[in-house]
Amino acid sequence: MDAAAPPAADAAAPAAGGMLLGSELRLLFGRRRTWAMLLALAAIPVLIAVAVRLSSTPPGPGEGPPFLDRITQNGLFVGVTALVVSIPLFLPLTIGVVAGDTIAGEAGLGTLRYLLVAPAGRVRLLLVKYTGAAAFCLVSTLVVVLTGAVIGAALFQVGPVTLLSGDTIAVGPSIVRALLVAGYVAVSMLGLSAIGLFISTLTEVPVGAMAATIVVSVVAQVLDSLSQLAWLHPWLFSHYWLDFADLLREPVAWGSFADNALLQAGYIAVFGALAYGKFLTKDVLS
Repeated sequence: MDAAAPPAADAAAPAAGGMLLGSELRLLFGRRRTWAMLLALAAIPVLIAVAVRLSSTPPGPGEGPPFLDRITQNGLFVGVTALVVSIPLFLPLTIGVVAGDTIAGEAGLGTLRYLLVAPAGRVRLLLVKYTGAAAFCLVSTLVVVLTGAVIGAALFQVGPVTLLSGDTIAVGPSIVRALLVAGYVAVSMLGLSAIGLFISTLTEVPVGAMAATIVVSVVAQVLDSLSQLAWLHPWLFSHYWLDFADLLREPVAWGSFADNALLQAGYIAVFGALAYGKFLTKDVLS
C-alpha cells in the first residue's frame, strides 16, 4: 500500500501544477491593476492616431518616432509606431510591475507558504509565476498592436503595405508581419521578466521589487546608449529591443530575431537559476 503512494503523488503533481497555473492566470488577468495597465498601453496607439489625424500638417520623414510618417499612408502602421513609443518606458514599466510582484506579492500578502504546500513545491511555483509574467509580456504587446490596427483602420486608409525593403504586400500578410513584430517584442521582454522574478525572491515588499526591476530596465537602456561601452552592448538584455525592423523586409531577415531570442534565453537561464537558488533556500515565514 505504501509502495503505491509515490506514483499517486507523482501523478497528482502535474495536475496540481496545471491548476496552479490556471489560478495564477485568472488572478493576474482578473486584477484591476492589470486591466488598468493594459488600458494605459491601449491608449498609446489611440493617442498617436488621433494626434496625427487632427494635425493640420502630416508628419514628414524623420519627424517623430520611426514609422510615424507612414501612418497617414496606411493605418496599419499605427500599431508598429505605438510599439516603438512603448518599448523604452511603458512596456518595461508594466512588465516590471507584474514580474516584481510574482513572489514578493505573495509574501507581502502572507499567502506564500500556503502556495508551497505539496505537491506544488517551490520549483513549480517559480515556473508558474514566470509563465504568468511571460503571458503578460505577450498580451501587453498584442494589445498595443491590435488596438493600433483597429484605430488605424478607423481613422486612416488601409491597403497594401510598402515594406522597408520597398516591396509591397497585401493587407493579410501585413497583419501577419505586425503579429510577428508583437511576438518579437514579447520575446524581448522575457529577460526583464526573469530579472524581475529573481528580484522578487529577495524581498517581501512588492513595491520595492517592482521599482528595482524598472530601474534595472532604465539603467540597461542608458548603458546601451553610451558609445564608450560598445563592448558591453551585445550583452545587455535591452540591446535588440528595437531591432524588429528586419521583420518588415522582404524576405524576412531572421538574424536579429534569433540573436534577440538567444540573448533573452541566456538571461532567463542565469536569473532563473539565481531565483531558483535563492527561493529554494528562502525561509518562508508568511
